[in-house]
Amino acid sequence: MRTFIALELPAEFADDAAALARRLSASLEGRFLDRDTYHLTLAFLGDIDDGEAGRAMDALDAVCAVAGPIVLAPDGLGKFGRPADATLWLGIAPAPPLMALAERLRDELAARAVPFDPKPFRPHITLARRVRIPKKPLPDLAFPLPAEARAVTLFKSTLSRDGAAYKPLYTRELG
Repeated sequence: MRTFIALELPAEFADDAAALARRLSASLEGRFLDRDTYHLTLAFLGDIDDGEAGRAMDALDAVCAVAGPIVLAPDGLGKFGRPADATLWLGIAPAPPLMALAERLRDELAARAVPFDPKPFRPHITLARRVRIPKKPLPDLAFPLPAEARAVTLFKSTLSRDGAAYKPLYTRELG
């Protein structure tokens, strides 16, 4: 099964990010994601089996038992890819507690032989895919206010022509 581990967003923060995305969608062409798909990926595991999923849950237990809530503070917009076909995201400030959480999670996964994508962690929330970013300035935007994330979840991701669907498999509260 295709999986990832992510911080769940506080409801008000996700609502504000969705309002930001709606404002952007008036100026940009692309496939904007539904609010209920927003999350902050800490580790992308890819295809894992049931045994690896169990060990990933153990890693989550170990990390969440000693980490407190994480403050999510917006840090501007960014993109992956070319301006004619980009993934648009809301950056999250790389505060030390957030970066430490991601590093500790990856260490715990590695210690349990759970595979994950080793790319450097860049905290962000994907807002849209296949976006065409024009050279003109964007409209004035209201970014979400900082908020505390309090839960980390192992998600199953199922891909289809309509995009990805996420199913929570295991959630732990921070602290």
